[in-house]
Amino acid sequence: MRTELDCVPCLLSQALDASRHLSDDAAFHERSLDEMLRWTLETDRRHSPPVLGQRLHRHLREITGEADTYRTAKDRQNELALGLLPELRERVRTADDPFGLAVRIAVAGNVIDLGINRTLTEADVHDALEHALEVPVIGPLDELRAAAKAARSILYLADNCGEIVFDQLLVERLPTERVAVAVRGAPILNDATLVDAEATGMTRLVEVIDNGSDAPGTLLDDCSPRFRERFEAADLIIAKGQGNYESLGEAPRPVYSLFKVKCSVVADHAGLPMGSAVLARIGSSRP
Repeated sequence: MRTELDCVPCLLSQALDASRHLSDDAAFHERSLDEMLRWTLETDRRHSPPVLGQRLHRHLREITGEADTYRTAKDRQNELALGLLPELRERVRTADDPFGLAVRIAVAGNVIDLGINRTLTEADVHDALEHALEVPVIGPLDELRAAAKAARSILYLADNCGEIVFDQLLVERLPTERVAVAVRGAPILNDATLVDAEATGMTRLVEVIDNGSDAPGTLLDDCSPRFRERFEAADLIIAKGQGNYESLGEAPRPVYSLFKVKCSVVADHAGLPMGSAVLARIGSSRP
């Protein structure tokens, strides 16, 4: 999907927020935002939001020299999620439909997104998870269930820190010996990297690879050859988060996209209300 006008203020807010994470100096914030404002005049909105997000944050890293702006926030999110994991795992284990509940919790975890919600609190995460226990996911759940049983190889595209902990509950309901989880190849916003997969225990559960890219989504042309080979070979691809939904709509493979609708642009594109928990089949219909 292309970048809409409403995406531009969001990108600029990300830039301002990142500069405030790095310094308390108001003059530095102003210089950073001025740079970003000049940069937006040169952007091509025919690209998807993750393309512009990647370029914006690369430019911001050049200005600041900081490689992982959100490291402290990411560690905090992982710790919060790990503290909730035992109780949630028990709820899934005793549920009437463990797979369905694991999907709902995985989608609820998508609320941990500093690209959209920069004022996210621990209470927000608790509320989202409690809400997930009651609200069904919109989409072909039984189709995904059947596809997971039949697949010889599954590629699971992770999204954010914290959220990757809740993904474990769904990954555990898949044939783990046939699953590979992919994370970002370099820091971008609060997206999960190999550091986070290791810290949260995902690497002890399944094979974890990185996609070789620093985009807040999956831009196949920007990913490593190794990742693209795995993407092409997988029988089933599950992709978490809005960034993957935005960037994989025209992927050459069918993709099951799991995300929470967190902005009006995606709500309009998906034809669903804000706040919806979504399982959407996107990409090519080719098996």
